[in-house]
Amino acid sequence: MRKSRMRPFVLSMAAFLAVGGAGVAAAEPGYPSFPPDQNQLPQLPSEPQIYDLLPIPMPSEDPWYDDPDDIAAYAPGQIVRSREVQTRLLGLPFPVYTKQLLYRSNDVHDNPIVTATTVIVPGIPWQGSARPVVSFQEAIDSTSSACNPSYTLQVGTMKESALAVYWLMQGFAINVPDFDGKFNTFNTYAEGKMVLDSLRAMKNDAGLGLTDSGIALYGYSGGGSGSIRAAELRATYAPDVRILGTSIGGTPGDLTAIARYAIQEQPGLAGTSNFTMWLGWAALAREYPDAFRPEEFLTEEGQTLVKDFANRCYATIAMSGVYRPISEYFQPGKSLESAPEVMKVLEDNSLGHYIPDTPILWWHGMWDELIPPSTVLPTVNKYWNSGADLRFYTVPVPEHITNAVTGWIPAVAWTSALLRGLGPGPTFNAGYQLLPEGFPGR
Repeated sequence: MRKSRMRPFVLSMAAFLAVGGAGVAAAEPGYPSFPPDQNQLPQLPSEPQIYDLLPIPMPSEDPWYDDPDDIAAYAPGQIVRSREVQTRLLGLPFPVYTKQLLYRSNDVHDNPIVTATTVIVPGIPWQGSARPVVSFQEAIDSTSSACNPSYTLQVGTMKESALAVYWLMQGFAINVPDFDGKFNTFNTYAEGKMVLDSLRAMKNDAGLGLTDSGIALYGYSGGGSGSIRAAELRATYAPDVRILGTSIGGTPGDLTAIARYAIQEQPGLAGTSNFTMWLGWAALAREYPDAFRPEEFLTEEGQTLVKDFANRCYATIAMSGVYRPISEYFQPGKSLESAPEVMKVLEDNSLGHYIPDTPILWWHGMWDELIPPSTVLPTVNKYWNSGADLRFYTVPVPEHITNAVTGWIPAVAWTSALLRGLGPGPTFNAGYQLLPEGFPGR
């Protein structure tokens, strides 16, 4: 069956490469034409179409991910089923022990759900204490379950896998949860619940030997979103989970501010931020269908785009959504300000509703074209003024991905020190912002 699909896929990819090299493409039937004054690629094949050719079934086709009939009878963090799998990096088998746990958690409305986590244990012996754990929240930022790390770690396409290797080399275990759930809704407080319940599930599996482990949380961008929401919710939702510290970067604080920024046309590199609102609309519509209603707010072309973006990984959404402000696809008279229900969802899920009770290391770029400092610093200051155990600094280099790399090195050093029993160090709030008024991304 899979081989029979190869021919149309190869033909479609050949066509895509041909038109991509030329810079123009005829629109697919029912797909909106690209505005000539904007720089988008033609409609791309989705990642699930590519993954469907592989011998490992996608989550949507794998019964291992199915809900149990009595899901409400399970406690948060209780394991539904487990399995051993092979971890791959760049498609090549990686010599570590890997176990996946399907566990019960709660969505943003406190309805019971199941999602998966992948626990990776290196063969390096650990003595003197329970082996420490880094809970690595990848920036999933996608709308297809085929983009979740429980799947991409098996096929070798997890984009941040190389960043986790240094922790493994030290002998730490790694917990990698599908913290957006199998329906992939992100930037909600449900992310924090799923991270915390993944750690409960990890602790509940006695065979892993991690029941008494100290835990550090790490994540950048969308991964930071899940990490910091877990830190915010720990005291009230999962006080039984022992977190030694949380290191994050490139994470939005005020979702209403980032939405106002991302829906508008922005100059230069800042215009790449436009894709984030398309991605957010497609994802949030799943948890909040009464608020995010494409048929009420968007033109037919906008509705078609949201539908197309509803089953993709972040990469192809980004390539088609940059320099394409969603505001240009609002119906006449519609705007974010005329959608109070949308703004309420964004406000309810913005950071700062709870203050973490464990140490934090947080960094951000002085000029981040996707997440402007103006959408982050008020939340940082709220943490600081509320007495959070916070270390915040800005990185004096531009561009979102560059900042991921520059901040990762001190994040590894800091989390490794915590996991080895050292203290978190002094608190500070170095939120410098040197850009002039009106500069894109200020």
